[in-house]
Amino acid sequence: MMAALLLRRDKKSTAAHLKSDLNRTDNSSGVRQLQELLDSVLNPEKPPADTEALDWCKCLIAGEEGFEEFCKTVRSYDNATLCGLVWTANFVAYRCRTCGISPCMSLCAECFNNGDHTGHDFNMFRSQAGGACDCGDSNVMRETGFCRRHRLRTGENVPSVPRDLLLMSEMVLPRFIICIIQYLRDGYTEPDTSAERDLQKVLQQLEPQITFLEELTKMGGAMRTVLTKILTNQQTFKDLSMGQEENVFAKKNYENYLSALKNSGLVSVEEKAQTGAAEPTRGSETGALGLLDGQSIGQRKRVKLSSSTKDPSIMDSLKHKCFLEELLFWTIKYEFPQKMVTFLLNMLPDQDYKITFTKTFVQHYAFIMKTLMKSQESDTMSNRIVHISVQLFSNEDLARHVTEECQLLDIMVTVLLYMMESCLIKSELQDEENSRHVVVNCSEALLKNNTYWPLVSDFINILSHQSVAKKFLEDHSLLMLWMSFVSFFQGMNLNKRELSEHVEFESQTYYAAFAAELEACAQPMWGLLTHCKVKETQEYTKTVVRYCLETLQIWFDAIGFVDELAPNQVTFHLPLHRYYAMFLSKAVKCQGLDLESLLPDQEMLMRIMVHPLQIQASLSEIHSNMWVRNGLQIKGQAMTYVQSHFCNSMIDPDIFLLQVCASRLDPDYFISSVFERFKVVDLLTMASVHQNTALDGEQERPMLEGALTFLVILSSLRIHLGMADDEILRAEMVSQLCMNDRTHSSLLDLIPENPNPKSGIVPGSCSFEEMLSAVADFKAPVFELGGSMQQGMYTPKAEVWEKEFDPIMVILRTVYRRDVQSAMDRYSAFLKQSGMHTTGNPWPPYKERTPLHPCYKGLDRLLHCKTLHIVIFTLLYKIWLDHSNMSEHVLCMVLYLIELGLDNQVEEDKGDEEPCIEEHCHDSWFPGTNLLSNLHHVINYVRVRVPETAPEVKREREPPASTSAEASNFGQNSRRLTGNWRENVREAQVFSLVAERRRKFQEIINRSSTEASQAVRPKSSSTRWVPPGTPPQLVTEILEIHESMLSLLIKLHQKLSAKQNSLSATWLEDMDANPNRHAHGDGITAIERILTKAATRSHQSKRSIQEICGKVFPPVAPKKNSPTAKKTMDKEERRQRARERQQKLLAEFASRQKSFMETAMDVESPDTEAAMDLGASEVKESEVLYDCVICGQSGPSTEDRPTGLVVLLQASSVLGHRCKSDEAKKLPTTDEERIYPADTCGAAHDVRLALMQSFFKDSSCLQSVSIGWDGGVYVQTCGHTLHIDCHKSYMESLRNDQVMQGFSVDKGEFTCPLCRQFANSVLPCRPGRSTEVVSWHMPSNKKTSVLVKEVEDLQEQLGFFPTESNLSKEMELVIKDIKNTTQRKYMDYGKNPGSPDNDFLFMYSVARTNLELELVHRGGNLCSGGASGAAKRSCLNQLFHVLAMHMRLYSIDSAYNPWTRLTQVAPSRDNCLDDERPEVPMLFRDCPSLLIIFVLTMPQPLRKEHFICLVRMLYNLQYTQALAALSAKFSPEERQAWSTSGTLKKNAFNAEKSYEALLSHVITELSKVKTVYDVNTDEPSMLSSSVWSPQSIEYSLQQFCLPYLRLSCLLQHHLYGDNLSGCPEEEEFSGLAGCLGLLDPAPQPSNPMYSASCLDWTVSAFDLMSQWCSEVTGLADTQTLLVQDLQWASPHLLHLPDNYNTIFQYYHKKACTACKKVPKDPALCLVCGTFVCLKGLCCKQHGICECVWHSQHCGAATGIFLLINASVIIIIRGHRFCLWGSVYLDAHGEEDRDLRRGKPLFLCVERYRVLEQQWVSHTFDHINKRWGPHYNGL
Repeated sequence: MMAALLLRRDKKSTAAHLKSDLNRTDNSSGVRQLQELLDSVLNPEKPPADTEALDWCKCLIAGEEGFEEFCKTVRSYDNATLCGLVWTANFVAYRCRTCGISPCMSLCAECFNNGDHTGHDFNMFRSQAGGACDCGDSNVMRETGFCRRHRLRTGENVPSVPRDLLLMSEMVLPRFIICIIQYLRDGYTEPDTSAERDLQKVLQQLEPQITFLEELTKMGGAMRTVLTKILTNQQTFKDLSMGQEENVFAKKNYENYLSALKNSGLVSVEEKAQTGAAEPTRGSETGALGLLDGQSIGQRKRVKLSSSTKDPSIMDSLKHKCFLEELLFWTIKYEFPQKMVTFLLNMLPDQDYKITFTKTFVQHYAFIMKTLMKSQESDTMSNRIVHISVQLFSNEDLARHVTEECQLLDIMVTVLLYMMESCLIKSELQDEENSRHVVVNCSEALLKNNTYWPLVSDFINILSHQSVAKKFLEDHSLLMLWMSFVSFFQGMNLNKRELSEHVEFESQTYYAAFAAELEACAQPMWGLLTHCKVKETQEYTKTVVRYCLETLQIWFDAIGFVDELAPNQVTFHLPLHRYYAMFLSKAVKCQGLDLESLLPDQEMLMRIMVHPLQIQASLSEIHSNMWVRNGLQIKGQAMTYVQSHFCNSMIDPDIFLLQVCASRLDPDYFISSVFERFKVVDLLTMASVHQNTALDGEQERPMLEGALTFLVILSSLRIHLGMADDEILRAEMVSQLCMNDRTHSSLLDLIPENPNPKSGIVPGSCSFEEMLSAVADFKAPVFELGGSMQQGMYTPKAEVWEKEFDPIMVILRTVYRRDVQSAMDRYSAFLKQSGMHTTGNPWPPYKERTPLHPCYKGLDRLLHCKTLHIVIFTLLYKIWLDHSNMSEHVLCMVLYLIELGLDNQVEEDKGDEEPCIEEHCHDSWFPGTNLLSNLHHVINYVRVRVPETAPEVKREREPPASTSAEASNFGQNSRRLTGNWRENVREAQVFSLVAERRRKFQEIINRSSTEASQAVRPKSSSTRWVPPGTPPQLVTEILEIHESMLSLLIKLHQKLSAKQNSLSATWLEDMDANPNRHAHGDGITAIERILTKAATRSHQSKRSIQEICGKVFPPVAPKKNSPTAKKTMDKEERRQRARERQQKLLAEFASRQKSFMETAMDVESPDTEAAMDLGASEVKESEVLYDCVICGQSGPSTEDRPTGLVVLLQASSVLGHRCKSDEAKKLPTTDEERIYPADTCGAAHDVRLALMQSFFKDSSCLQSVSIGWDGGVYVQTCGHTLHIDCHKSYMESLRNDQVMQGFSVDKGEFTCPLCRQFANSVLPCRPGRSTEVVSWHMPSNKKTSVLVKEVEDLQEQLGFFPTESNLSKEMELVIKDIKNTTQRKYMDYGKNPGSPDNDFLFMYSVARTNLELELVHRGGNLCSGGASGAAKRSCLNQLFHVLAMHMRLYSIDSAYNPWTRLTQVAPSRDNCLDDERPEVPMLFRDCPSLLIIFVLTMPQPLRKEHFICLVRMLYNLQYTQALAALSAKFSPEERQAWSTSGTLKKNAFNAEKSYEALLSHVITELSKVKTVYDVNTDEPSMLSSSVWSPQSIEYSLQQFCLPYLRLSCLLQHHLYGDNLSGCPEEEEFSGLAGCLGLLDPAPQPSNPMYSASCLDWTVSAFDLMSQWCSEVTGLADTQTLLVQDLQWASPHLLHLPDNYNTIFQYYHKKACTACKKVPKDPALCLVCGTFVCLKGLCCKQHGICECVWHSQHCGAATGIFLLINASVIIIIRGHRFCLWGSVYLDAHGEEDRDLRRGKPLFLCVERYRVLEQQWVSHTFDHINKRWGPHYNGL
């Protein structure tokens, strides 16, 4: 009852009344009233869209004052010391690594700009998931980085809040919140019953309510405290949550909530029920997590949850104790609506809330994961989850607190396990049938879409805190759990080699697999490793290593692996191996642990080695095309495995692990394993023919190269074996720079993050920048003529090439094989340039290695084992004899291995110098294991197994009974064997070692030293090597060798140098003199270096070398008797020659191309005359001949078969954008700055024409000015000609061409068939006849008056209509093209559109536009003379003829012919009708326009004398205009003075050429009517202060006439081919006047005032001037037309600020003028500064987006736009667009497209100049190559 009364009253007064009631000491009635009121207002049965309730709440909370006022008051009590601003995706924020403690730290723009970060390592970034500002939070960032507001902690001294201010809030808000919750409960239905969008609907209706909560949080600390109290109060929740008993709605509502809660546990209720039946022990009671190992598998492996999980609640349904918990629950259920997330995050600055919320979040963690897995929109949801979690877990104290109190680690690991459990399948690795191992299935959505990343990223985040990581490492059960998680990834994405058919469907699952291993396994591993860096943490490492080994053992058992790998399988994913490897490495490197103590027994090591070795072999197989039937994806895997983001977590640990195994296992066993795994065992025979069961012929060589390269990498790589972090960084950097010059950012990207994090300086280590400056030089960005833009690059310093280039590291790090070649090419270029090695191709240099860490000393034994030496010997022998499948690379690697062996001696064998005594030689090949002593050991006979057909098979010959020790030993050994064993002796002795390496692991491990005959061990079964029935039979043969490794090396030296005695006996002595010359060179140098090393380290070797060199003999193949002399010019050399020939051809081709480019392209070199300067060429020949670039014929252009120039027509507004001042306009970057377009040339001409049209006759106006300043048509050519009929067929072929072209053939666009320059029309060439040409140029001595008469007569001739011919048709077509090039609005300036007058004006303006533009291209004047670059592109001569032919169709009515008014004093005509407007007075007419009209309308060709006559007569007019304009600038007194002084000179003999007389005459004539000069009386003339001297007057007059003279001169140059001679700028006037014949060329030093002496009057000057002045004085209000401005500065783009941030900060938040929203892609026009939306639909007009629309209006279809959010420039040209690049570069000279890196950018002046130059010269189409259609959508 009460409530109903209250509801009727007005809200404000009710609120005030209740507030006063509640403030009393006895407030029970007030409370009751309020509760009743709220019951009726906040009734959840009402639809939420009804905002009445919301208004009530606002009023009640605010009390009597308005809500806005209330907000202000509450804000004044804000005590927050943190910023906490929350943002959503796409917000621009900053990250400063110098100030951040946590890597996730971020700042809002305001806090960043108000803090001091100069010189810090910061960047701007676009938030992907949303975030919050950390300013003020010292847990996340250093206090020095706080902004001013948060550094001073202004919040701390705020007065405390008065009690009554927030009293109502405390009463009302709980009810408001439960109301929201009830809506959420009510609206929720399980997703399977209803569609997704119902949830969205509920949320949309609730939007105002949640927004209200958000507003409350923004009121600051005081309100947040109140909200925290309400949200975390358990009592209030109890009271309100169930609703009142009697309320049916509330009851139903609560039940709805309970049913939603039911399935919130990790194990859902139904699941419990099912599994309960099958397996009673399972379920949440046992605290065990059942892992389903793929549904098909019967037995389930159970992983015990860690014993410390006291709280099995993670399994059970959730229970809620306060509003906050239920709110979060619904937030999750509704899949994290953005508004709710923002509300929950806005509350975080409140510390109590932060702790409670974090605990609540952890409590709901499992539920979050379940919801995420079901979600359709998992991407968005992931982002929102991380948006929240990163705020909570980046704070170490908080993370530790929750780990201790809420078992955060247990929960995370369990949840991750549970998540992965949903997509497990049986592993097919090894034993497919009996395998018990399960792996994740990479094709599941969970992995493919990275659904797991929020959880993994949280896990990595908390492991970055030391205290949390220690807890993890101390908890053994957790570690065990984690290892079982990692083992899910062990062996995933197994590849099986396709042997018959190409795989039908290439799966792309490998992306998912690599991402999963990197994110879910490797990154947590690196996180843990950062905490195991010191001795104190030894125990942790030991534990991890122990569990790794245990888990590996379990894995081996599960997949049923004993010792043989299943064939044709490979997986790149061995995270367990890599965990083990990396923890081993850390233990030895940082914690001083002994390696022995961490290694398992030999048998386990052998097993561990198998899979990583298989990966290395498979890499070789993939590159040898053995996996080609598996499709491209397998190559993708091989590349990803070594790619920079993965290599340090994949290939590096694998190789390190193999190095550990190699250093601990028997070296012979290891080496033979390698060759067997690489399938090249059969190839290693001395015989020239062999059979290989595993490989095809063409795969043998790459596989052998692969095996040897792998051994070199294995024995020389030191990344984990003793290199310091700085050295690693240096090596990585050098190897990347050697492949290619790199930009700074790509280098940052290419260098693996660990062990050197690039961000944040690691104390005591060298920073990235220091290292970069130590190894590389910076090459600033340069430009090439083609217009391709270079970035700033780093290139290796010379000494790096000389001393540090390491081909082995390069091979290890290259993703593409071509990069290795690129590095070698760059290396040889460096050597050639520095003169170190000039002949032939250098070999990869050998690089000394850093010493091994003592723990890994065993690795050197690899290089000193007999198996390897036998292989080396065999290969040297085979290379020497040119056996098939040997290559330079094989030799190179063999030599590398020998040299590594010489440099890394094994210590034990001391004194093993003396030659071995025969009796002691147990082994059949070499006496001992030391390479140094084995080098000179001679091997005489070798037994091989070869096919019967092989050349080695000898008939009936036995070896001599006694030969060297080796052979007799061999004989005895073999005779000891019984007959059946003898059959199985393998090809070469090598394999007596290899064949049996697998007898049993144990046997090799417990190998007895007494076993003498290990050389020839029987092989248990021969079937593998000799498949039954193989033709031809294998037989055993004995080869006679008599070589040692040294002798083979010396023979190879001879072979390589192609000289018989390349090494003289004394060469060793000569060598000692210059030890350094061996560092760089080819194979010869390498062999010499090895021999020298051997000689210096062993006397025995030195003796042998000298001995061998002494008895030089030509190499002979044993028993083949064919001397190999023929082969000396072997393959390599032939290849070399072919290469040189090719180089020569290429060079020749390049120089041809260059010379062609110079003629065809716009290469600015004034000395090369234009390729087609037609004017000049016509004089010399009788008829001009043209080459057609399509059919290649040469001939004249005829009426029937016209030839045409390839031209590009484009509309241009460049002229219209010129301004008076030479300073470019500034781009506005504040609200105060503006750009005023009114002072541009285009605008000025428009105003002038409009003014004329308001006074004068339209047809007359249209002949008095030029248009085309905006939207004029510019014609340019590449200079190539073609027959017009050839062109038509060319266009047809283009039309039928299906290839995607960058141009539209339907619009007539094409590329020149010769130079590929863009064009869109063909301009017909006029047939040239020489007779006219001569008479044309004949100078004549006729008097001016005669010429004037002749001109008049010529004008009287009627236009003859040309006869209908192909030529005239084509000319009409071109005219049509020209008209279609620009828009109608740029053509119709008349009162009646489409009239002939309009057409006439447009036609002659085309000529004007082209002349004016050429002037602009020449720098605005003709001082430079010569043909400019632009002149080469100009085709004015042809254009004039086409225009003239068209213009002859109009004849000028003789009554109005300006010529008569120009040259005769006519009787005044007063009889014009009053209603008809007068014609434009001569003084207002534009002289250049008149000149062009005359030239175009007179019969062609025009004789030069007549042309000069025209120029002279018009100069008189121009000069008079100059005087009139000048006089208008005088003050009245000055006018008076000049008038009087000039009158005196009127009677002098040369008065008509005296400026004083003429000036005074003009002043007098114009003063007859007051109005002419009256304008300036109101405003004092600007120049009245300065006194006009004769010099300044002369200067003004010259400046006024110069534009006219320049244009006339240029016209003369094009029509008659006269040369333009250059002159200094101050003499330009006299130069041009002389050129036009207005002045005698002789200098006139006496008279500096020569502008008047150019005048040439045919009638009395004073009469004519009086007549012209009288036309003006007869009119009122037209004086402004007198003062014309003819001087315009050259066109400029806007002046941009130096720092890009200035533009970005102002424009990226600027609202669009049309829709008032901030556009998604804002852009700026760089010509006029207009702000436009790129692709914005809001601003579309007539289906055209704003950028395109603007480009049509501002630039007549050419637009240059800067995209604010991408920092790049796009060019729109007509219907196409292209990305031009960026004019803003960072400190390293690089673009930052899309601002991805967010580093500060600075204007690159050179680039901007190039852009401006391309705009002014209209060369965008030629220079930029990548154009695409924009379909009006930009």
